[in-house]
Formats: sequence, C-alpha cells, structure tokens
Amino acid sequence: MEINIRQWIVSVMILGALLIGGCAQQDVTSQPSSLPTEPPLTAQAPDAFSNLPRLEGKATVQMVINGRPVIIEVDGTNAPITAGNFVDLVQRQVYDGLMFHRVVREPEPFVVQGGDPQSKDPNFGGSLGTGGFIDPATDQQRYIPLEITPEGAPSPVYGSPLQSARINQSPVLQHKRGAVAMARSQAPNSASSQFYFALSDLQFLDGNYAVFGEVTEGMDVVDGIQEGDRIQSAQVVDGLENLRSNGPS
Repeated sequence: MEINIRQWIVSVMILGALLIGGCAQQDVTSQPSSLPTEPPLTAQAPDAFSNLPRLEGKATVQMVINGRPVIIEVDGTNAPITAGNFVDLVQRQVYDGLMFHRVVREPEPFVVQGGDPQSKDPNFGGSLGTGGFIDPATDQQRYIPLEITPEGAPSPVYGSPLQSARINQSPVLQHKRGAVAMARSQAPNSASSQFYFALSDLQFLDGNYAVFGEVTEGMDVVDGIQEGDRIQSAQVVDGLENLRSNGPS
C-alpha cells in the first residue's frame, strides 16, 4: 500500500513537472490551431514534420551548469527527430543562459526541467514552463512529434503514447536515472525546446514521453541543480556531422 501511494503521488507530479504550461494550468485546447491534438499513428514521420532537423546516428553535447560539465549522449538512431531538434537548438545556442525552472526531488527524486526560452530574460514576469523555440525562419513556434521506438521495431511510432497505440513492447530508450527526455503538454505533438533529466528510474513514464539521450558524465552536477540555476553554455562536441536540416530554418 505504501508503494502504491508513493507511485500515485509521483504520478500526480507529472502534470505539474512535465507538462508544458503546468504552472499556468494551461488547457491543451488553448494551443495554436496549427498544432494537431489528435495526430494519426504512423510508423513514418508525418508530412507535417518532414522539414524538421534529424540526427542520423549519435552526437555528444556538453552543457556547463554551475561551472561544471554535463555530458549528454544524444541518440538519433532511435529518436531521429527528437534528437535532431535538440542538437539543432544546441547548435543555435538556444539553451545558453536558460534557467532550470522546475526541480522535483520530494517525496522521491523525480526530474529537473528546463529549456523554456522565456527564462533567458531575468525580468520575465510570466509563468515559466509555457514557452518554446520560435523558429526565425517562420516566426512560429517549432513543435516536434511524440517519437518512441518500441523494442524490436524497425522505426519509431509517432503521435501517440505506446499504450494508446496498443503497443505492449517497452521503448528502446527508457526513463533510467540520467535519461534526457522532452517535456510536452497533453497534446502528443507539442514538445518544442523544454527537456528534463530523470533523477531516478521512472519506468511509469516509459512510452508516454520521448527519451532521446542520457547523461554519461556529470550526473552529480545534475543532482545538485537547484531551481533558478542556469545553463551557462551548451555545445555539440561530437557528431554534428550527423545532423540533417531538412527545411529552410
């Protein structure tokens, strides 16, 4: 019973700690009309996302947080669009100076979340956790599809949590301690720039949120992050040649 209660409490935290706009109680229906709220399930990336960056293979990103490096291995083999989006944003220096606006360690270690571009402005007075990357080529927010590769599958599933798609296999990329994944609203295809580090094994998130990498060095730095700490810099130190930009941006 104690375990079940703890699991219930942590599950409730998902709404407040992973959903973009959770602090502002933003309803998914308030998303722009161009954002598909009920996308079709497909084994290929929907045409609407064909212009997004892709990572064909792996890359290594170094973030400097509180003066110390965190090394992230980004997996474009199993999450090509999600990984490509992240590497592209790193290359654009989008994450430099951004704040970790949400840190949840109680009642159990959960997540550290950041990546809201609004947090770069120290005088921003709105609700952090509601913003995403505005693509200068379109002047619109860039969204990426929910992208999860089940074990044994030849390609990712797009636009649906695995349980909703009636897929019983576990994802290849799982929420182990140190996993790096995308935050999103209730709409599956609503992730943009916000991401989180898993502070412990979070198996109940598997198949619902898109993991795209893992911390290979510096997890002690991640463990020490406090709300309000900032990413001093982020850069691609290996594998940039695997990034493919398919659109004008």
